[in-house]
Amino acid sequence: MEQMIKNIEKSKVLTLKDEVSYQDGQVVSKTLAQNSSMNMTLFSFDKGEEISSHKSDGDAFITCIDGKGRITIDDVDYILTEGQSIIMPANHPHAVYGEEKFKMLLVVVF
Repeated sequence: MEQMIKNIEKSKVLTLKDEVSYQDGQVVSKTLAQNSSMNMTLFSFDKGEEISSHKSDGDAFITCIDGKGRITIDDVDYILTEGQSIIMPANHPHAVYGEEKFKMLLVVVF
């Protein structure tokens, strides 16, 4: 059976950025849904923390929900601040870096 949304309260108005905490010197992730078609995860990055360059088999949609992050796609840097989004295309190298403390919602569609 495909998983439904998990690890977050349902039927309640919430503030997404409050659903994942910052931790000194770490990248923190909280998986909200994961199945063969998609993955939805909240992330927080302490300033200077990163996910190094890698590729994914799916298109990855990122929305910044707090702070300031740098997204690198095919060696081109993009800065995201709260409310801004970008798509990292499937099978292209990409990385994420906390320019400041940074929270994002990642949705990967396979």
